[in-house]
Amino acid sequence: MTNPLSPRAERAVALATRAGRRLGLRAGEPRVLHDVFSVLVHLAPDPVVVRVPTVALTPPAELAAKQRRELAVAGWLADTGVPVVGPSPLVPREPAEVDGVSMTFWEYVDETDPLRDLPQDDPQALEDRFTEQTGWTARLHAALADYPGAAGLPLLAPLVPAIGQALTALRRDPQSLTPADLDRAEREYAALETLLADLPARFPHARLQPLHGDAPAYNLLRTATGHRFADFEDVTLGPVEWDLAFTGPRAVEAYERAGGTRVDRDLLALMEGAGLLRGVSALVAVPEVPELGPMLAPLIDRWRAREPLAPR
Repeated sequence: MTNPLSPRAERAVALATRAGRRLGLRAGEPRVLHDVFSVLVHLAPDPVVVRVPTVALTPPAELAAKQRRELAVAGWLADTGVPVVGPSPLVPREPAEVDGVSMTFWEYVDETDPLRDLPQDDPQALEDRFTEQTGWTARLHAALADYPGAAGLPLLAPLVPAIGQALTALRRDPQSLTPADLDRAEREYAALETLLADLPARFPHARLQPLHGDAPAYNLLRTATGHRFADFEDVTLGPVEWDLAFTGPRAVEAYERAGGTRVDRDLLALMEGAGLLRGVSALVAVPEVPELGPMLAPLIDRWRAREPLAPR
């Protein structure tokens, strides 16, 4: 017996099906592959997956621009032979809109050996998996460094101004945050803005380049023909340390061996602090995705226990 779809997933399936049929796809057997911040809908029998945003955190025009950046970068990587899940070749390489919802179309990939099949009570197996996959990220970064549209990418877009916008909303509806939590988060965000505005001077050896933007070692599919990086929604300009945050010491060492370049541990620590603050700001989505609250609780505890971000 299949689990019932959430209301947001049901709406996403309807929107994806309509959009797909407008573009000439059959979309006769749609099925949901993923349902959190976005819903991924496989428009079977066609080998096409539609990503439908379901959490309205980004203004429509800004979301469409973000989607165009994602399609451009992932498309360029696919065209140059980098192992990624690319835009679907069966539809135009641009966002499609239905009822005010902008969505993107991607290749369907048969995943083998998915992360969910690993024993979740075996931390060593999980660490080994992410160590290997972080090593693969070095090749992705080497390819992204040559992306010709780098000048058009924003600097660390998942952090600034996104966190600030979320914290403003959390002042109105703080979820599990206390007033002291909010005060701390706002101080940390102000410090982060200062740090990022002067990043090259504070970290002169940092390599600013196009990045995946959202944990590439996690957003990766293993297939019968090799691995593919996926989900470039947060593609951005920044130091490679942002993509390596929270991968762990062994994984960082694997990345250094694979890429032949050193990772700045101080900058990595800053990016991990910024990542925790970003996790705090994600509470803004809980009204639309209630199951996110319990998922974020351990991260919020980790943030509270950590030394606050402050200018160096």
